[in-house]
Amino acid sequence: MVAKNNSKAKFTVPGMPLKDGHKVGALLQNRLHALNDLQLTLKHAHWNVVGRDFIGVHEMLDPQIELVRTMIDETAERMATLGVAPNGLCGAMVQARSWEDYPVGRADTAEHLSALDAVYDGLISSHREAISTAGELDPITEDMLIGHAAKLELFQWFMRAHLENNTGTLRHEVKPASPTGSDTAK
Repeated sequence: MVAKNNSKAKFTVPGMPLKDGHKVGALLQNRLHALNDLQLTLKHAHWNVVGRDFIGVHEMLDPQIELVRTMIDETAERMATLGVAPNGLCGAMVQARSWEDYPVGRADTAEHLSALDAVYDGLISSHREAISTAGELDPITEDMLIGHAAKLELFQWFMRAHLENNTGTLRHEVKPASPTGSDTAK
């Protein structure tokens, strides 16, 4: 059974046209899906990373997950403030997303960090696009997204520090594992 509710209220924040509040809310729904997907992906990597540097990577991911969860809550609460009901359900996220599922199962640290670097590339790029759109409509939302992007960029740098060599080149030569962790994907 699908829960029935009105996804948009007949109000938004003072000083903002209702249609703009709803437009920003829709923009934030996409960010909410992206951030929910990120926190699940990070936890998946946390559980499935193995090999050299395991403990450093394993322990690096938990604080990232917690800060992303805070971003999720801030995003959902901003949506509600704007008069738009946030949808955090997995089915809605999967249906709405435009990106592929994380391709790595049980794998070594370099493979996970390379895959996570690609995840951050996409997420940060789309966050920056959202910042640009929000900047035209709502400086409060723009400011929130800028703060999120700054933390996401920092997280990506943490990952890249493990992948960077002394010439400043990132190692991305690893072959993704199949989702089950077996080596049957060639």
